[in-house]
Amino acid sequence: MTPSTTTAAGTAERYLELLKGCLTRVLFVEDEAAYLDYPGGSKALRESRAEGRDWPATAETMIGSARLDNLQSCIVKVLDDGVPGDLLEAGVWRGGASILMRAVLAAYGVTGRDVWVADSFRGLPPPDRDHYPGEMPEDLSIHPELAVSLATVKANFARYDLLDDRVHFLRGWFRDTLAGAPVEQLAVLRLDGDYYESTMDTLTALYPRLAPGGFLIVDDYGAIEACRQAVGEYRRDHGVDEEIVPIDWTGVYWRRRR
Repeated sequence: MTPSTTTAAGTAERYLELLKGCLTRVLFVEDEAAYLDYPGGSKALRESRAEGRDWPATAETMIGSARLDNLQSCIVKVLDDGVPGDLLEAGVWRGGASILMRAVLAAYGVTGRDVWVADSFRGLPPPDRDHYPGEMPEDLSIHPELAVSLATVKANFARYDLLDDRVHFLRGWFRDTLAGAPVEQLAVLRLDGDYYESTMDTLTALYPRLAPGGFLIVDDYGAIEACRQAVGEYRRDHGVDEEIVPIDWTGVYWRRRR
């Protein structure tokens, strides 16, 4: 690596570290802890944000620093290795992880890949336990804070100057949008749908489009049994046997075999 490329890589890393601190609000944790009157103060809130254990009042993501670091690492790896395909997140909340996807491409001067942002943009549906008996018991549709509009997510992209023609939005329930989505190939696929149904719908529609050498990331694997069950059944039924690697207390990933 030449000095110029070393400098460029260092600049990209510094920009991305700053961005992640903003997306999680870790850079402003003292102010946020005071605003929320958070038990344990800024130290406790910083630890919670690092692990993605709270629903932040203002941050664009709730997945925490470790899962953001993993996402960045997976994207950089596919870029370094020349794995073809776009980046897609299914289940985006306020858009923070998808914003990071676009930021990594921008930081490294990548112009030939797109970011796909898939969500209902109106929260989660009630769990369908009639069709999916193993579905999670909690009804996440009752939480209005999980319903973030498309306009808000677009505004969050624009806040970081990352809303451009390389970002595409897939609006609707996964069962209605993903199978017919105009996505030819993926290098990184991130699942954050919580439910068994959402996880299975995403895997069924999109895992076949994940390029060899690409990464599959599942946000809710450790936290939600129904999600873990869907992943296990899909892997069993489709002969997926790559090692599942933990990221933190809930997130996992694996790399599709070349």
